[in-house]
Amino acid sequence: MVHEAADQFGTAPDLYGRPMPMRRYAVNEMVDAVVIGTGAGGAPLLARLARAGLKAVALEAGQHWAAARDFATDEHSQRKLFWTDERLSAGQDPVPFGSNNSGIGVGGSTLHYTAYVPRPQPDDFQLYTEFGVGVDWPIGYEDLEPYYEELETFLGVSGPASYPWGKARRSAYALPPLPLNGAAQLMQRGCAQLGIRTSPAPNAALSGPYFQEGVGWRAACTNRGFCQAGCTTGAKASMDVTYIPLAIHYGAEIRAESFATRLELDPAGRIASVIYDHHGVEQRQKCRYVFLCAGAIETPRLLLINDLGNSSMQVGQNFMVHTGMQVWGQFEEDVRPYKGIPGALISEDTHRPEQVDFAGGYLLQSIGVMPVTYATQLARGRGYWGEALMRCMRGYNHTAGINILGDCLPYPGNYLELSGEMDARGLPKPRIHFSFGENERRLTAHAEKIMREIWRLAGATDVWSFNRGPHTIGTCRMGHDREKAVVNSEGQSFDIPNLYIADNSIFPSALSANPALTIMALSLRIADRFLATIQ
Repeated sequence: MVHEAADQFGTAPDLYGRPMPMRRYAVNEMVDAVVIGTGAGGAPLLARLARAGLKAVALEAGQHWAAARDFATDEHSQRKLFWTDERLSAGQDPVPFGSNNSGIGVGGSTLHYTAYVPRPQPDDFQLYTEFGVGVDWPIGYEDLEPYYEELETFLGVSGPASYPWGKARRSAYALPPLPLNGAAQLMQRGCAQLGIRTSPAPNAALSGPYFQEGVGWRAACTNRGFCQAGCTTGAKASMDVTYIPLAIHYGAEIRAESFATRLELDPAGRIASVIYDHHGVEQRQKCRYVFLCAGAIETPRLLLINDLGNSSMQVGQNFMVHTGMQVWGQFEEDVRPYKGIPGALISEDTHRPEQVDFAGGYLLQSIGVMPVTYATQLARGRGYWGEALMRCMRGYNHTAGINILGDCLPYPGNYLELSGEMDARGLPKPRIHFSFGENERRLTAHAEKIMREIWRLAGATDVWSFNRGPHTIGTCRMGHDREKAVVNSEGQSFDIPNLYIADNSIFPSALSANPALTIMALSLRIADRFLATIQ
């Protein structure tokens, strides 16, 4: 299908598969902005640009799903939400890709994120100043605070009336917290005996019906618990039911199943058009500006394929994950780990633990888990197979987990490069090198000891740990020095003036908090700074 000029309006599916009117632009029409990616980085920015009256087109590699029609409470069926194109992993701790950290489809990884949205704390942005390792961000908490507030209201974040950590909040969460599921209640019990403070976690899922601009009423969470397999009701604030319909409402076009492959420059060194593959047909969209929001793997990959934006030689460098060890246990109680919001409870008492031998810190959260996911982790983490795996899975309904979300330092040996292997489109596959450093090993050891003690006091048996590195971070660092960074503090390329990056690739450090909220906040800030320059 070629995107023709004849029809100025088309449609896109809403939550239920009903057609929403959508503006369409011709490929030979000069649009103001092409946004590559529709996840937490691309969707908020797209809505902001469209609302300002810009002609904006978003390219998304995956399909545009209608969640109520297309999503099932079935892990196998919902693998369609995960980016499963092969990515090559190297290093001492090679990162598994797919459901662990990458999504595809309109909404990106928010289609399968678990909606856990704590804010980072102010000192997260000053890791080098505080510890002498890593790097500081070129912006601070105060630069993003108004956007955190805006997001928590717009998305309908459910959270506690009083949150005991970090800077005092200037506004309340939009809705009361979601109920504590079995794992959260057990973690709360163990933490209380250790004197560790806990709180219901902030989650971007609705604890009650909520009216949202450009969308209308969204239904409350039914505690189905399959957040990582896609939300069927629209209660989870994934981008497909929040910022994407808002962007469409204001005149943006979403082009699903459109994979960006090349960025063409004009004689002045500015991007003149984006080349993309749509159902095997190469198309070219002329544009004035490009916003690259494809994530910490595909964003640097596209730049490296095109040999662009890399005068600093930092594209692909400084790859990070989060430290994310999980500790599981069996309980006499009927836990039902598939029920309720997966991360219902939080503690940030370990944000900056005292008398430790590592930099940074971590948060603790309770975790639910879907059955196939848990069986996969048993096979990977404990080596169980056959009868041993079946025997362990018979205790699934009595299983509960805790995990950490912690700092990870950037190291020269952790980076992304183009491999010599080609994918189905004839493009080089990315190869990602990753090894945990001594700081991450010490932090994880500290956390594992605490989590095992929490579970012991809560009454767990058969306790075991599963180390992992969730999320993908870094690879196009933001900074003040063009010799050490790819973009400036406003997301603008140092090399190409009409190229901006707005996703997790520009994080200078990992932050000891889940990244989604900060990606969205950066997206809105970059959009606002950009709009201020063109008005």
